[in-house]
Amino acid sequence: MVAVLPPAIPPAIVQALPEAAPSSNILSTDLTQNRIEVSSSFQGAKVVVYGAVVESRDQPSDVVVVVSGPKASMRLIRKVQVAGLWLNSRPVVFEGAPGFYMAASSQPLDRITGFSNRRRLGLGVDYIAMDTPRDTKVVTRYGVRDVVVNSLEDDYLEWRQAVTRLKQKSSLYSDNPFGVRFVDRNLFRAEIDLPSDAPIGTYKAEVWLFRDGEPVSYSAKLLRVEKVGFERFIYDTAHRRPWMYGIVSALICIGLGLGASRIFQRR
Repeated sequence: MVAVLPPAIPPAIVQALPEAAPSSNILSTDLTQNRIEVSSSFQGAKVVVYGAVVESRDQPSDVVVVVSGPKASMRLIRKVQVAGLWLNSRPVVFEGAPGFYMAASSQPLDRITGFSNRRRLGLGVDYIAMDTPRDTKVVTRYGVRDVVVNSLEDDYLEWRQAVTRLKQKSSLYSDNPFGVRFVDRNLFRAEIDLPSDAPIGTYKAEVWLFRDGEPVSYSAKLLRVEKVGFERFIYDTAHRRPWMYGIVSALICIGLGLGASRIFQRR
């Protein structure tokens, strides 16, 4: 006699409930301009994020403003010494890193909220959300086989710090611990300096209101940085019709070469 056993019950899937999103009812924000035009004479721009805490309470509040975007991949190469020769290492590509990032706050971030909130919300250059390289490998760790780890392993922090260091050197990443200034009891403002080489695209200006170390309200606005004039035509043509851009560029180079050849032949 063959006993028929009931099908095994699959283990319950425990899914963490999303944390409650902060309310946006008590925070009102806006930008002095939502569009920045970039021409050949562009030397950078200043944008002011301003707002008000609608709910009037005597409870002390802190405000954090983060402006970031657009995301792009970044390729890094490190010099390594092999047999007495300095060679380029295998390139590492970080994907999804913002081209621009600035965090301004009413006081240093570590005084406003704890590590978990800073990491979860991406507050500060050290906590920017940045995708790791896709390259992984399978190893055995602590007696457990087939453990998938990132190929960077212990060097991950060093590579990530190299990304932020290069961006900070170009004034594209920054933290301003006193960049948010209360001009009245409930009114605040923060100035954002966009450098001349700020990337083209859509930016996001996020504002958090903190009380007792926890985010209680949130607001977000979009900012567009785009080329105008002849630069816009060249940019659009290169991205939308790359074959035409390549052909025209080649014809211009050939024409300039023939013209220079004629001039030197006459001399």
